[in-house]
Amino acid sequence: MANVEHLSRIQQDAKRWLEWSNNNQKISLDPETAARLNGAKLYEIELTSDRFSEDNLQNAELSNANLVGVNLSGVDLSDANLIAADLSEANLSSADLSHANLIGTVLKKANLRKADLSAAKLIRSNLSEANLVEANLNEADLSQSNLYEAEAIGACLYRATLYKAKLVEAHLSKVYLVGADLREAHLYRTDLRYAHLNKANLGGAHLLEANLSGANLRKANLRGANLQGADLRCANLCQADLRGANLQGALFD
Repeated sequence: MANVEHLSRIQQDAKRWLEWSNNNQKISLDPETAARLNGAKLYEIELTSDRFSEDNLQNAELSNANLVGVNLSGVDLSDANLIAADLSEANLSSADLSHANLIGTVLKKANLRKADLSAAKLIRSNLSEANLVEANLNEADLSQSNLYEAEAIGACLYRATLYKAKLVEAHLSKVYLVGADLREAHLYRTDLRYAHLNKANLGGAHLLEANLSGANLRKANLRGANLQGADLRCANLCQADLRGANLQGALFD
C-alpha cells in the first residue's frame, strides 16, 4: 500500500517537499508510492525499496538520488532527471531511459542490458563495468564518460557522441557505431572485433593495442589516431582516412 504521508507531501509544491524531506533524511518509498511519482520532483531522495518493476517514473526529478542497488528493471524513466544520481549496481535491464538526463550519474556495475538510452545525456557519467549488452544508445551523448571494462556487446550507438570518452578495455564486439563521434576517445586494448564503425569519426582517438579485427571502418575518419599495436586483420579500411595515423606495430593481413 502506498505511504499516504509521502504521497500527500509529493503532491504539494517542491519547496515544501524538500523542507519535509530534509527533516526526514532516511525516507523509504514502497513500490506503490514510487509508481505514482510520474513527474514528481524528488531532489536528493533515498529510495531504499529493492523492487519497482514495471512502474512509471517518467519525467521524475531524481537528481542526486541514492538508488544504489535498486531494482528498476522495465521501469519507464524516459525524460527523467537523474543528474548526479547514484545508480551503482542498480538493475535497469530493459528500462526506458530515453531522453533521460544522466549527466554525472554513477552507473558503475549497473545492469543496463537491453535498456533504451536513446538520446540520453550521459556526459561525464560513470559506466565502468556496467552491463550494456544489446542496449539502445542511439544518438546518446556519452562525452567524457567512463566506460572502463563495460560490457556493450551488440549495443547500438548509431550517431552517438563519445568525444573523449574512456573506453579502456571495454568489450564492444559487434557494437553498432555507424556515424558515431569518437574523437580523442581512449580505446586502449578495447575489444572492437567485428564492430560497425563505418563513417565513424575516430580523429585523434587512442587505439593502442585495440582489437579491430573484422571491424568495418569503411569511410571512417582515423586522422591522427594512435593505432600502435592495434589488430586490424580482416578489417575493412576501404576509403578510411588514415592521414597522420600511427600504425607502428599494427597487425594487417
